[in-house]
Amino acid sequence: MIDLHSHVLPGLDDGATGIEGSVEMAREAVACGITSLAATPHVRDDYPTTANEMLTALAAVRHAIHDAGIDLDVLPGAEIAFDQLHALDLDDLRPFALGGSPNHLLIELPFFGWPLDTADQLRRLREMGYTAVLAHPERNSAVQESPQRLAGLVDAGALVQLTAASITGGFGAAAERSSKTLLSAGLAHLVATDTHRAHGRGTSFVPALESLRDPALARWLTRDVPAAIVEGARCPTRPVTKTGWLGKRLHRATMASRPTILRKPA
Repeated sequence: MIDLHSHVLPGLDDGATGIEGSVEMAREAVACGITSLAATPHVRDDYPTTANEMLTALAAVRHAIHDAGIDLDVLPGAEIAFDQLHALDLDDLRPFALGGSPNHLLIELPFFGWPLDTADQLRRLREMGYTAVLAHPERNSAVQESPQRLAGLVDAGALVQLTAASITGGFGAAAERSSKTLLSAGLAHLVATDTHRAHGRGTSFVPALESLRDPALARWLTRDVPAAIVEGARCPTRPVTKTGWLGKRLHRATMASRPTILRKPA
C-alpha cells in the first residue's frame, strides 16, 4: 500500500521530533503493509518549511531507516496550506510535488470556513500543470455541513484524500459522517494516515480499510490511485462497489430513486 500523507520528517513541523521517532513511524508503517510513504511536512505560516529543509530531512530519514533495516520507500512532498498558494510560483511548488509526482500537489484547506477563491486557486494550479489533492477535507466544517460542495472541484479534476482516523471516528462524529458521505458519493479518491508520530493516527489505517468490507475499493484507495499520483498518471476508474456498508448504502439509494411500478392483479 502507498500512504501519501505523513509527517515523518523530524523537526520541521508538528510531526516527528527526532530521527528516532521517524524510524519508529517507518517501522509501524511497514507493519501496516505500507511500502511507500510520502513525507509531507506542513508549509504554512507557523511551519514555513523550505524545499531545501524538506530535502535535507528526507535524505536523513532515508539513511536512518536503511540503517535500521526497514524496507520502506520514503517519498518527497509537502502539505501546502491553501492560504500559501498565492505566494508560491511554479519554481516554489515543483520540489513539493506529492510523492515526487510531476503534476500533483497536496493542498490543505482550512478546518473552518470555505475560502471564496477555492475554485480560482485550484484553477490556477491546473493552469500551472498541477492537480490538487485535497488533504482531509472531511474535517472542514463547511464540508461537514455540505459534502457536495466538493463535487464541483472534483468535476474540475481535484482529488480528495481522506484520513483513515476520520473513517473510524477518531476525529469525531461529524468527520466520520462526512468521510463516509464522500465515499458514498464517489468524491473520495485515496486514504492516508496523516500520521504525526508512532502509535497515533497510523494505527487507524488498517481498521479503516477493513471497515469498508470491500477489498477492491480498499485497493483502489490505497494502491491504484496513489500509484497513479506518484507516476503522474490519470486517476484510474473506481471499482463498482457491491459489498460492505458502502455497497449497501449505494444499493438503498439506487432502489429509493427507482419509480414504483404498479402491477395489475393476476
